[in-house]
Amino acid sequence: MKAICFYFQIHQPFRLKTYRFFDIGNDHYYYDDFANDEIITRIARRSYIPACEMLLEMIKNTGGKFKVALSVSGTALDQLEQYVPECVDLLKELAATGSVEFLSETYAHSLASLMDPGDFEYQVKFHDELIERHFGQKPTVFRNTELIYNDEIAAMVKAMGFKAVITDGAKHILGWKSPNYVYSAAGAPKLKVLLKNDRMSDDIAFRFSNYDWESYPLTADKYIDWIAALPREEQVVNLFMNLETLGEMQPRESGIFEFMKALPQFAAERDIVFWTPSEVVTKLKPVDVLSVTHPISWADEARDTSAWLGNLLQQEAVNKLYSITERVRLCGDKRLLQDWNYLQTSDHFFYMSTKHSSDGSVHAHFSPYDSPYTAFTNYMNVLSDFMARVEAQYPAEIENEELNALLLTIRNQEHEIELLKREIEMMRNNIVKAQTGDFVPDEQPAESAAEVAKPAAKRVRAKKAEPETGTKAVAPKKAPTKKTSTKKGEPKKK
Repeated sequence: MKAICFYFQIHQPFRLKTYRFFDIGNDHYYYDDFANDEIITRIARRSYIPACEMLLEMIKNTGGKFKVALSVSGTALDQLEQYVPECVDLLKELAATGSVEFLSETYAHSLASLMDPGDFEYQVKFHDELIERHFGQKPTVFRNTELIYNDEIAAMVKAMGFKAVITDGAKHILGWKSPNYVYSAAGAPKLKVLLKNDRMSDDIAFRFSNYDWESYPLTADKYIDWIAALPREEQVVNLFMNLETLGEMQPRESGIFEFMKALPQFAAERDIVFWTPSEVVTKLKPVDVLSVTHPISWADEARDTSAWLGNLLQQEAVNKLYSITERVRLCGDKRLLQDWNYLQTSDHFFYMSTKHSSDGSVHAHFSPYDSPYTAFTNYMNVLSDFMARVEAQYPAEIENEELNALLLTIRNQEHEIELLKREIEMMRNNIVKAQTGDFVPDEQPAESAAEVAKPAAKRVRAKKAEPETGTKAVAPKKAPTKKTSTKKGEPKKK
């Protein structure tokens, strides 16, 4: 028996408006609301909404046997909530079927896994809390931005508690091996790895409506026959692609929706089932260890990270952004933190690519800029203003350790003020009760806010002065001695 594992990605960046040099210091809003609204609304109408409706229909028609995984970035979910809330409702309906698994990823669809492990972990947790709040699922399988992966990332993913990760079945990594198996990660042997079947995924995502393709037209029965003809030992075919494939990249008139709807029927005839990634890693054991020493991705022909870090423009922008990570992490300003997340989105660096190859047109197709240099200039203007805002709150001449200490003091003071407010409120209530005759004094008065707010070290010393037994100790009588002053909470000197 063979299984098909479908995974669809939903991601949209917050696109930046034209931001000129003279805007630095004067305008702190960076986003092109008109473009963001127009693009995500158009894609949702043409792709996301009809695709989700189709998936719901397929699940219903098969009695829940058709299963699929979705990965929704935080930036996409934010925009859908703002501009196309009905699409979020459809995603919730899919989650409620029990046949759709939501995957984990970075909130901002960022390159943090390559640049800053601390921020990488923060973004993953932030994203997963968002998914659990909206869809009632706590993700257990991880997919990184653009399927970026190597052994070091595998170790970080395993340390965060995930049981599996999905990435690209790049030929230069697999060699003679097949992507149609489950592997274990060399960087974390207990972490299972699912690999995208590039050829069969791209048959749908890129070649489906290509009249020049030798296998055109692609029909559901032909496609299922290809899967059934694979060696019997190859038990899973991972088909990973963007959800925009359905309706946007492959338009409705190409027959893509009819193709998808027919797949379960022909799959059932050939004893082929549909599994989610969690089911795959639960039911199948790894056949080998997969070692990936250099980062791979599913982008371009090279299947590496050069789409975002391949030239000096991209490297300068990325390094400049992550040079202030520690200071932003100390920040409590929600507006600054939101901008920090949105500026990390990998698309901003993708637009700066200067690749000149057969796949270079992909970068130009998705970019809102005339050239990579325009993209770089606009982004760096925005980043300059953002860094100035961070500098205003956390000056560069103050060391990070000193900032940490100052922030800790401020938080402790805020906590003490809150406790004092509670104590005042309690006293007011007691006064009211006393005036009405309902007041009953406590046998043991509650600990005051001042006592609660004492430094931990003092309270520890006070506890150490008490006997360890459960009964109250009686001090032996001693001759009168000269009184000595003692600190509150400390034992008297004998």
